[in-house]
Amino acid sequence: MEAIQYIGADVLDETQKADLDKLSTEYYDRIQRGLKNITSLKIHVKKHTKGGRGKFSIHLTVIAPTRVFECSASDWDFAKTLHMVFNEMQNQIEHYFHKDTKFYEHKG
Repeated sequence: MEAIQYIGADVLDETQKADLDKLSTEYYDRIQRGLKNITSLKIHVKKHTKGGRGKFSIHLTVIAPTRVFECSASDWDFAKTLHMVFNEMQNQIEHYFHKDTKFYEHKG
């Protein structure tokens, strides 16, 4: 099975496809370190063209054996949108596994 699945990548030009491949493999390694056991990672790319300018919407799904993480982002710049969605995914994973018990300790 392929580690990263791309959906809708055919709407991108060659430089955007290169950015997608480079950034997704880079962030895949970071997410793999955070989760340790990724079942699949899906990147769904949509390009909205209204008025001549393209806006990108990216939906990211990471499936682990215990939980499914989903997030999305949209912006006019493709690389910026990729960074936004992957950073949001990293934040979700960090918050899910964050076990700060000092906040809940009763001081009394």
